[in-house]
Amino acid sequence: MTACGLDFGTSNTTLGVRDGDAFRLLALDGVRTTLPTAVFFDFEADAVTIGQAAVDSYVSGVEGRLMRSIKSMLGTDLIDADTALRKGRISFRAVIGTFLDTVKTRAEAAHGAPLTDVVVGRPVHFVDGDPAGDAAAEETLGAIARAAGFREVSFQFEPIAAALDYEQQVPGEELALIADIGGGTSDFSVVRIGPERRGRPDRSGDILANDGIRVGGTDFDRDLSLATAMPELGHGSAMKRAGLLAPRSIYFDLATWSKINFLYTNKAMAELERFRRDSAVPDNIERLIGIVEHRQGHALAMAVERAKIALSDSDETRLAIDWGDGELALPVDVAGLNRATGALAGRIGDRIRSCLADAGVTPDRIDAVFLTGGSTLLPQVRAAILAEAPGARVVEGNIFGSVGLGLTVEAQRRYG
Repeated sequence: MTACGLDFGTSNTTLGVRDGDAFRLLALDGVRTTLPTAVFFDFEADAVTIGQAAVDSYVSGVEGRLMRSIKSMLGTDLIDADTALRKGRISFRAVIGTFLDTVKTRAEAAHGAPLTDVVVGRPVHFVDGDPAGDAAAEETLGAIARAAGFREVSFQFEPIAAALDYEQQVPGEELALIADIGGGTSDFSVVRIGPERRGRPDRSGDILANDGIRVGGTDFDRDLSLATAMPELGHGSAMKRAGLLAPRSIYFDLATWSKINFLYTNKAMAELERFRRDSAVPDNIERLIGIVEHRQGHALAMAVERAKIALSDSDETRLAIDWGDGELALPVDVAGLNRATGALAGRIGDRIRSCLADAGVTPDRIDAVFLTGGSTLLPQVRAAILAEAPGARVVEGNIFGSVGLGLTVEAQRRYG
């Protein structure tokens, strides 16, 4: 019987256990401890794969249905909606269940023992400004985890988990600002940490504030896509009827990971055909139709994501758009990324200021800023965070592993 910590992320998932006096993440994807949160329903082999194999199957052209960013369904009406497969339909709740079932099976194989109790990470807010939706999201995820075979399921805020991981390495007491910027949410905590505090049974007095916002890496992908790729497909273009522009909702869905599959229906294709007939730039709409017809929506989203990542350490890159019957390679630069996503970075900075205010501390009192989550690699995001505590020491966490390790620390405290 073993307790574990599960970081079910929008983009990546990890699971950790205690190993002697240390905490470690288990291999979930071959030898890799970081598992892409992706599910692929392979129509050719009538099989289901998860992780990198799911992404690779889709990229290689295997006929099927890819689903990513499935965590973002929690707290929305989409969780009980369903999507078509080759044979029948499946609910998004069941998709998450399939993923977590496989994660637990792989983790138990890697650990060599059953995993019975789990502390699951959760954002401070699954849903902004909706306490009922937030509670429903946690309840849904808990029910799915129990259905996967966990006996005891409890939750911890993801930035608090990251703080518990950071605390394992600090030599003295600190007041830390924890910034966890993931694929779907940005979460922050102001926490007192230190060697003498680690063993305390009650740490509530050490947590000065928690806050978060539903802004993450996939939102940066979406806004970059809307600003660069989507105009080449007709976004913002004129219709034949004077004063009308192309309907934004189609492009928003194509640029949003969790909504791409909703375009792969006969009803959506019929709407696109009407759209083409009414458009003043039908050639661009032909490109849009080609992407949907050839089911290249996720491939386009991946290309945008790669361009975003490339701009983390270079000034310019190229974004490939393949609509099946043709291809474009668009130049994209850092200035364009910053223009497209500046409002998102600004919202992250605003929420940190709110968190510090809730904690009752001024920026000069923060000793260290602990960074974790893949989106902290974006220069614009990092700058927005560090601007709120300019005198603090910057500590780089395990980008994809700190939350999972901290949840494992918490699991040992709760279940032992």
